[in-house]
Amino acid sequence: MSPRAGDTGHPARTLAFVESPVQLLNVLEWAHLHGLQGAQPDALPSVPAQSRRSPAGAAPPAGAELTLVVLSPTDPMTRGQLRRMADLARDEGYRVRWEEARGGTTAPFHTIGGLAGPLRRADRIVMGDPFSRYVQLLLTITRARDLVVVDDGTATMEFVAQLARGERLVRWHRKGGRPGPRDLLFAPVSSSARRRLTPSEHRRVEVFSSMPVTETPEGVTVTANDFAWTRARFGPPRITASADLVGTSLVETGVVDGDRYLAAVQSLARAHGATRYFAHRRESTDKLHRLARETGLEIVRPDLPLELIARRGPIGRTILSFPSTVVHTLPLALTGTGVRVAVCDIDPTWLTETASPRAHGFLSGVTGTARDVHRLAAVGPA
Repeated sequence: MSPRAGDTGHPARTLAFVESPVQLLNVLEWAHLHGLQGAQPDALPSVPAQSRRSPAGAAPPAGAELTLVVLSPTDPMTRGQLRRMADLARDEGYRVRWEEARGGTTAPFHTIGGLAGPLRRADRIVMGDPFSRYVQLLLTITRARDLVVVDDGTATMEFVAQLARGERLVRWHRKGGRPGPRDLLFAPVSSSARRRLTPSEHRRVEVFSSMPVTETPEGVTVTANDFAWTRARFGPPRITASADLVGTSLVETGVVDGDRYLAAVQSLARAHGATRYFAHRRESTDKLHRLARETGLEIVRPDLPLELIARRGPIGRTILSFPSTVVHTLPLALTGTGVRVAVCDIDPTWLTETASPRAHGFLSGVTGTARDVHRLAAVGPA
């Protein structure tokens, strides 16, 4: 994405807002694809020498001015992964601005006030979560004519579909419920964000995604994320003979019953010889302790997104997952390695009474649209 014709020729000032490790990873993938190479420092200490990407030998191209703004959450696991990802971004030569955006009652005012100037000067805004109220509020300040949405997992599929249908922006697992007082109070900001994310004569919108996009809004450019940066920087991994199981936060979001989930994990582990369970960063400690006690699985708390963990290795010859983002991203990150990704469907009986009416259909769609994965029937009790 080079500067527009008629621009003054200064490097495009790009601000990227991220709130999760996966969002930051996908900004790095987007920047790699578009040639925003950063400063190319002399040493990349956190990456083995044999896996480093060689500098192009020339100065960064016009448009290479990128600042990553981390709107830090309060969850310790997410913060830890974000700090590791921020280190990788700095290794690539990008500027990283860490904001304690949720560090107390006055934190949002300090964060927004401090970002107002850069937002007004930015030519391009990259965001990882268009559903985020923080991001939607920041969009009301910017005058940027280029907006980019990078993957935030399965939520990207819903965002594109809602934008195409002109619907209000609501996360899939909340859709169907009655808007609460905060939703109603924030509705004008959300509506404004949706309008700004709609392409026009004066505004370009790009979606950078590894997810299947079936409903493309008119005027939106969809660019494929094939994890080229991840494959260039890490691996190939050492592959073990056993299977690994990927955890999900569907219990924590109120979609799947905890007891049913534990029984499914136990059955999958026994049927496929899984020995490790890679926990989702939002899974509760109590749930993970119970899983370890009742299944015998080794619980692993990854310090980086799973795409990077798997690419660095060691990783199981088979990776088992429930419907989630990784059934789309891991086959891309692990292409050519021989690792098999298998996905287990969610049985409707596992859903809680409070789950969104759309939950089962959405999760089935996540599984059904995944490429290069093996589908497993929903498992019964162990």
